[in-house]
Amino acid sequence: MTEKTVTASDALLHAVVNSDVDVVELGHPYTTGMPSSPNHPGFRMTLIRRHGDMVRPDGGSASNEIIVTGGHVGTHVDALSHVSHCGKLHGDIDAEEAQRGGRFSRLGAETIPFMLRRGLLLDVPRVRGVAALEAGRAVTEQDLRDAADAAGVTPRRGDVVLIRTGWARHFDDAQRYLGQQDGVPGADVGAAQWLAAAGIVAAGADTTAFEHIPPGKGHSVLPVHRVLLVENGIHIIEHLNLEDASARGLTEFTFVMAPLRITGGTGSPVRPVAVVAA
Repeated sequence: MTEKTVTASDALLHAVVNSDVDVVELGHPYTTGMPSSPNHPGFRMTLIRRHGDMVRPDGGSASNEIIVTGGHVGTHVDALSHVSHCGKLHGDIDAEEAQRGGRFSRLGAETIPFMLRRGLLLDVPRVRGVAALEAGRAVTEQDLRDAADAAGVTPRRGDVVLIRTGWARHFDDAQRYLGQQDGVPGADVGAAQWLAAAGIVAAGADTTAFEHIPPGKGHSVLPVHRVLLVENGIHIIEHLNLEDASARGLTEFTFVMAPLRITGGTGSPVRPVAVVAA
């Protein structure tokens, strides 16, 4: 081991052990009945064994649960197998062939990388002087440019960019949050193309679908998913909660996220965090 490696390791351990860093949660807890897209089965958790159902000879007892959920429920990340266009996945892979056998043989959730990256928060409501964007409002390239300028950051290759709309404050009101009638704010195609041109590896937002959902349209057409997942191989993180990060005025931070390695899946629950200096 080189002296340089030891020094770097010591510095990182010192920061962690001496609490020189703070961890800011960027996602929601998983709760039975939380809002989820009508395209996906919701999250359910219940105890199937309770303390006292069986007591061991020494007095010990244990409890455990069963969890049923779709891969795109709660805070989660999309695998590149999640969306196809004209029968093709990212990299011109044939979707029909790749999904044979009940799971994806290519681009499954097990291929989503562990992410330890520079993270950027583009806080659009803060720039616009509102608590949250209105329902059904498109977030444009200019909105993202203005938010980046206000934060003093520029998206670059390898980054993870998180877009705050303020919509997480409606998470406990499923009808409003899902926006089937009134719509949901989110990135439009131009905004997605701007992010893709920067070379980022993942983009996330505090809504159910990441992208702009016009009033009355629901999730009938999702062109931003095509631009990011299919055309550019950029993972999408949805159902974020960026309210604490916004309250702290975060703009640039260390982003950490570990997807579950679900072989052949199309998405994974995640617990993303921002690591910042204390």
